[in-house]
Amino acid sequence: MATQTWLSTSLRRWYPRSEPEALKSPKLQALRGEQVSFQACVRVAADRPVTVSAAAAECVALDVTVRRVGCVPVPHFNTETPADELDGVGHIPGYVPDVLWDDAEALVAPGEVQAFWVTVRVPRDAKPGSYTVPVALAAGGKTHTLKATVQVLRPELQPRRDFPVTHWFYADSLCDWYKVDPWTRPLWGLLERYFDSYVAHGFDTLLTPLFTPPLDGVKRPTQLLRVRKRGAKYEFDWSDVEKWVKLAQARGVRNFEWSHFFTQWGVKYALRIYHDQGLDERLLWPADTGATSETYRGFLAQLLPELHAFLKRRRLLDRSFFHVSDEPHGAEHKANYVAARAMLQGLAPWIKTMDALSEVDYGREGLTDIPIPSIAVSRQYAEEGIPSWTYFCCGPRGRYLNRLLDTPLPKIRMAGWLFYRFQRLGFLHWGFNYWYKSQTRQLIDPFTVTDGLAWPGWAYGDTMLVYPGASGPLGSIRGQVFAESLQDLALLQTAGVDPSGPLLAELRDFCDFPKTEGWQQQARAQVLRSL
Repeated sequence: MATQTWLSTSLRRWYPRSEPEALKSPKLQALRGEQVSFQACVRVAADRPVTVSAAAAECVALDVTVRRVGCVPVPHFNTETPADELDGVGHIPGYVPDVLWDDAEALVAPGEVQAFWVTVRVPRDAKPGSYTVPVALAAGGKTHTLKATVQVLRPELQPRRDFPVTHWFYADSLCDWYKVDPWTRPLWGLLERYFDSYVAHGFDTLLTPLFTPPLDGVKRPTQLLRVRKRGAKYEFDWSDVEKWVKLAQARGVRNFEWSHFFTQWGVKYALRIYHDQGLDERLLWPADTGATSETYRGFLAQLLPELHAFLKRRRLLDRSFFHVSDEPHGAEHKANYVAARAMLQGLAPWIKTMDALSEVDYGREGLTDIPIPSIAVSRQYAEEGIPSWTYFCCGPRGRYLNRLLDTPLPKIRMAGWLFYRFQRLGFLHWGFNYWYKSQTRQLIDPFTVTDGLAWPGWAYGDTMLVYPGASGPLGSIRGQVFAESLQDLALLQTAGVDPSGPLLAELRDFCDFPKTEGWQQQARAQVLRSL
């Protein structure tokens, strides 16, 4: 067997035991300001492991980077999904390609496939025309040069507008993985690199831990706001909040999502607010203090005017999002939610709230200003004329859109098309960098555990889009494909495509839509021709 090399589109996973295919060299089209990706693959013919490296020749007009594709173990398929909607049949249980390492060299076992991810960024001032992107694969003393073509079109991709995207960001994950203390110099350096990655994914709205986010159990304190109590008066130090905001804005963040004001899954208790920033975990009141208690009302009555003044001073009032409580469901939660929101409105009528929830009554009755329903009911919100964002997490599964480790990549790439088709107002996901056992402080190894040790309830691939590198984040295939799907949304906006027109008519719901690379190639080509 001779060593085999080939180029592939970005919408196929190449497993260690995948069979090579005689694919044509990719011919990609891009607007100025767009990013496109493809893969360079090799299977070595040898009776021993061979070192393989990949490098892209310098292309003056384009910015080209090459990363090594690494695999993570996936012990089972995620549940509740039919076989024809799964990727990895014949490979799972096994190793699934996902991590994008910053190096471009690998020791490859005999007969196994190694892929390299090639990202091409087109500057906004690039000259239109056809460009060759050569990639050299060196293996066993021989170099194989493969060539992709990128046709740069004259129009510029306009920035995405009126569609905020947030993925919950966990400072505690960084503290625990890198063994640094909250709000020390080493953490701020890490935050700069992780914010860069966050924005590069197309995310523009950042969850900010004014207080430790009340999400998935009792977390390690990462409270930005320093709080001290002097008798009946609370004193607030905003210096670290200001530092977070300035750093995030400098890295490209536009909007700020502030930590929820009440506890998760029930709206039953006040937040766990710590003395100072909580390094000694000394609470200002007992953990079972009621959500609408006089103790908590008195605290909020002093906090919220200062928060308002801070946001006005930083010109963030119109670019801030606020939460009551995450994922309320059922009658008891609803009653608690109504009471907590009423208290919040009474104290701070300027606050507009948004929450991930799925019961349509919250939208019908105006119980929150911006509902964020699951994609399972998002179409119902749209049909009832209720403006809303949308979200998915571990579910829904089956034929619904998701981006798990066994979700086919063409299906993931449809996200932006679906958000545009159903005119969602934004997207939320809970897992940018959650590296813990489910609802605990027990750190896990994200390179070997991708379900928070909670499968089948938690799905493989749902907890994170980035992996912890030696000094900063490592990307993932899923993250890159999702980022380019958000770019598709910007393309549809740039072209002014009719969301209800014939091009998108086959997108009937978040579970009923075309899921092939061929459909996307044809649809994208049609949009590009219209510019």
